Amino acid sequence: MYLALDLGPAGLKALLGDSDQSIVAEATAPLTVTRPHPGWSEQNPADWIAACEQVLDALARSHGEALSAVRAIGLSGQMHGATLLGEGDEVLRPCILWNDTRSHAQAATLDADLRFREISGNIVFPGFTAPKLAWVCENEPDVFARTKRVLLPKDYLRLWLSGDMMSDMSDAAGTGWLDVGKRAWSTDLLAATRLDESHMPVLVEVSEPAEKLRQSLAKR
Repeated sequence: MYLALDLGPAGLKALLGDSDQSIVAEATAPLTVTRPHPGWSEQNPADWIAACEQVLDALARSHGEALSAVRAIGLSGQMHGATLLGEGDEVLRPCILWNDTRSHAQAATLDADLRFREISGNIVFPGFTAPKLAWVCENEPDVFARTKRVLLPKDYLRLWLSGDMMSDMSDAAGTGWLDVGKRAWSTDLLAATRLDESHMPVLVEVSEPAEKLRQSLAKR
């Protein structure tokens, strides 16, 4: 059996399937987006974890034997979001989502730096992660100073599941910090937003596995 988890802004979906790619069961938990100001779009990462627990508990009730036979979990989810973690991996503020446009001025400034298009292969859009961190640096300096890790939404869910801070090349390409030629974080682009590689998760190819599921979750 295999489990697929898809973390979107409107909800977290779980799909349980067998080795023949037949669907055995599915479950969905809704999520809400908060918009405290025009152009803002945020979610509480704790809600993602609660939603994941909800769908897994639902599958355990309806298809417990099949869920216990899961060999691997695949993750997909919304890109670009900025989840900021402190020294103890605590969440420092609500996640700024992909469709948040508050960082339009910071995006324009970064895009004017020719290195971004040359190294990342992308125009710097307000939806990308890099200008979001530039916005936090300028507008929430206390939060920025406490930030030790920056994770995308899917990667935060992986952290909860496995304890690993990882991201895949596809998602990393949408941050504005990836050197697409070297397939590695760019120290120059990170430095342009006052960050370095210590703030970033380990990069893996999309087909590479993370470590094992946390033992406490496996038992549950």
